[in-house]
Parts: sequence; C-alpha cells; structure tokens
Amino acid sequence: MTSYQNDPFNALEAKTEAQKMAFAPIVFHTARTLRDLGILTVLDQAGKAGLSAEDIATQTEVSEYGVKVLLDMALSANIVTWSQPNYVLANLGHFLVNDGMTRANMDFTADVCYAAMMHLTEAIEEGTPAGLKELGEWTTIYEGLSQLPEKAKTSWFNFDHFYSDRSFPILLERVFASKPKRLFDIGGNTGKWALQCCQHDDDVEVTIIDLPQQIAMAMENAQAQGVADRIHGYPTNMLDKTQALPQGADVWWMSQFLDCFSPMEILSILRRVRAAMSEDAIVYILELFWDAQRYDAAAYSLNATSLYFTCLANGNSRFYRSEDFLEIVSEAGFIVESRTDDIGLGHTLLALKAS
Repeated sequence: MTSYQNDPFNALEAKTEAQKMAFAPIVFHTARTLRDLGILTVLDQAGKAGLSAEDIATQTEVSEYGVKVLLDMALSANIVTWSQPNYVLANLGHFLVNDGMTRANMDFTADVCYAAMMHLTEAIEEGTPAGLKELGEWTTIYEGLSQLPEKAKTSWFNFDHFYSDRSFPILLERVFASKPKRLFDIGGNTGKWALQCCQHDDDVEVTIIDLPQQIAMAMENAQAQGVADRIHGYPTNMLDKTQALPQGADVWWMSQFLDCFSPMEILSILRRVRAAMSEDAIVYILELFWDAQRYDAAAYSLNATSLYFTCLANGNSRFYRSEDFLEIVSEAGFIVESRTDDIGLGHTLLALKAS
C-alpha cells in the first residue's frame, strides 16, 4: 500500500491534477455515456486498428458530432488514443467496458450516489444522510432498499453483491468447518448468504435477523429456492436496545453489516450479541477495512464509498480503519480468535469469541 506521508506532486503536477478534479464530473459522464452508447464496445471490437469517427457513428447510430465531442474528451482523459484518422481504445477504456468491478462501481455512483452528492456539505454539517431525499423520503437508505427507483435498486444490489459474493466459497469452508447446526445472519439483506449456507450444508438452519422489509425479500427468495423450511426470519431493528435477540446459535454472522453504523452503534450491537450468545458460540464478522487493502485502487474505492454512507445511507457510518474497529470489538467484550485479510476482493474475516 502506498505511503500517505509524502506529497506525490510537484507544483505543476498538482495544478494539472487540480484541473482534472475540477472537471471530474464531466469526465465521469463522458466515460459512462461512451460505454452506454456502445462506442467503447465497437472500439474494443476494432482492436489496435481503431475506427474513424465516421465509422463509429455508422456502427453506433450516434451522430458524428456526438462521437467526436465525446472521444476528444476521452483523448484528454486517456480513455482512447489517436492514430489518424482513427480512435483506438486505450487500456483505461478497456477496463471501463470490460471490467465487472468498474461497471458495478460506475453504475452505483451514477444511479445511487451522483445526485445525492450535491448534498455532501449539508450531510457533513448536520450528521444526516442529506442526499437521500434524491431517492426517497426515508430516515436511512436501509428502510427504503425495497422501494428504491428500479435503476438505483439494481445498481445498489449489484454493487453490494459484487464484493460480497466472490468471498463465499472460502467463507463457507471456514464457517462450516465446525459443523454448525444453527446460524444467525444479522443484516441478512436479500438472503444470499443464508441461501449459500443451505446449499452448502443440508442440515443447517439459518435465522436472518434484519428489518421487516429485508426479511420479506429474503423469505421470498428462500421460498423460490425451496429452502423456506430451513431459513427463518427474525424482524428487528438492531439499534433498538429494547428488542430482544434470539438465542441458541452456534454461529453468529455479520457480513458488511457493521460498517453501516457509527462506532457507538457498533459497540451497542456487539454488546447485545455478546449478551445473547452462548459462551461457546463463535461470531464471524466480514468487513472491508480500507487500510488492509493490497491495492491503492481498493483503498481509494472504499474511502469514496464511505462518503456514500455519509450522504445517503445514514450520515454517520463508513468503512473503518482496522485498528479503530478492533478497539470497539475489544470494548464490547470479545477477543479476536483469528483474523484473515485479503479474502476475495479485499475482505477481512474476524472470528470472535467471548472474552
């Protein structure tokens, strides 16, 4: 991971980067429009020979003016190169059109975050998700996930599942090594993890602990997959200390859940779990820590996504630095039995026992 101690730019470089930042929203929409209009696709298919603006216009049915004005910006942004009279897809353009992570991130930014980010200053000043009103009238985004505009909903779940799903095979082997019979999935969302557990082990029963709206979606999916007899719902608000948690699980599971809360809320949730769990139960927490990433781009993406939490999700959560998070874990009455970094696309798995 790159050190953040030294300024990477001299004065001239810094001024150049400042201009790029000033026009970054325009470059973002240029890249997205080039992708969505199929211009990057036809350039990808043309290979190193590239295509002229006229040929691109013919193949995509976009006006020659539109092709040129977009691709000239793309030249400045290094998305394409120029070999007169043809535009040629550059490496950056290749990933914009072919890379699943880039697509998930871009769609999430465009369909969920973009309009909301105009309210970031307000969100910081007030400590509320001030941008959420661009999508609906809810206190937090979690209350409205099932009611989001269709495009935003699709991009939100694609983004969420892109990062979590790739860790499943490794995680299932780890969690089921101890042959748990009952697993509690806190923040189970649409039930993807619960379904994976039931497919992995024919004897396990999973209880999803989440808001009623998420339970409803999860149970629909369980019914469709024919495992509704082994997946149960326990509707509750994990921030409501008056609501009791169920008991009797061998494993408590939280995947990309606690980053949805402030430090004090995380402490409260973990203390409630600690009070409800049996002494020999194990708690697994799957999280993304920005300081535990192998690649700079991953840390960059996580810190950017933290501002989605600020502006849209609830106004007070984020992807945490691992040391800060582990302090909360200890304060809640847990010891870390094991920590495994770099799972899937940069997840960390914590196995906790009661201290």
